[in-house]
Amino acid sequence: MGASEQENFDAYLAFAHRLADLSATAVMQYFRNLSRVEDKSSGGAYDPVTIADREAEQVIRAEVAQNWPDHDVRGEEFGDRSSGADYCWLVDPIDGTRPFIMGLPVWGTLIALTKNGVPLLGLMNQPFTGERYWSGRDGAFYRGPEGEKQIAARSCPQLGDAILSSTSPDLFETPDDKDRFDKLSEQVRMRWYGGDCYAYCLLAAGHIDLVVESGLSAHDIAPLIPIIKRAGGCITSWNGGKASDGGHAVACGDPALHEAVLKVLSG
Repeated sequence: MGASEQENFDAYLAFAHRLADLSATAVMQYFRNLSRVEDKSSGGAYDPVTIADREAEQVIRAEVAQNWPDHDVRGEEFGDRSSGADYCWLVDPIDGTRPFIMGLPVWGTLIALTKNGVPLLGLMNQPFTGERYWSGRDGAFYRGPEGEKQIAARSCPQLGDAILSSTSPDLFETPDDKDRFDKLSEQVRMRWYGGDCYAYCLLAAGHIDLVVESGLSAHDIAPLIPIIKRAGGCITSWNGGKASDGGHAVACGDPALHEAVLKVLSG
């Protein structure tokens, strides 16, 4: 990365932190203080949205429009503002709306900046616990009650030693997806449901080994990709392709484990 690119990256990262701070103010006034939850599914599978989701995304969009008007924005609640620009901010104001409305602190605000579709930087903010994970130029970082530090995924080459996380078995898109997941989860040491974006960050920090999901949108996963990769982990689709467009995703802390997992998921 050249000097000018480093300067730009530093400016973009500082701005992502600012977006996290501003959105946290919007979100926290409603956490454990909600009066109403809407269902945006139109009669399909329950898909909750709250005023906190919408207000946080509006704050982020307004800030991007003011500071980087030539950048595009894609968000969970208000779709795309797209001009075909090289740079695009991807936003999920509350990834984990279900735990949010239940009062569980395993949700987060996701922010990514992509360049020509490739995630350049990513950030996850959990304002209730005071934790933030982000990707720097050459590493991944954490700030929270333990202070600020660089983080790294841990070694776990064997599937039988792995701790596996997935948000919910209800979110697999097809019976075949569920069958493949079950086949994989039967071979790990332990599986745990309910982490949403928080689980990916725990993987980057070396606390768990494997996250497997399907049915993702780009804003669900793109912010987490640079964090995991710069912590030394791997993240792809189930067939080994790119995960940044959403759909199926598998993240591993250890490249050897990732290879073993892909063999199972590919059938």
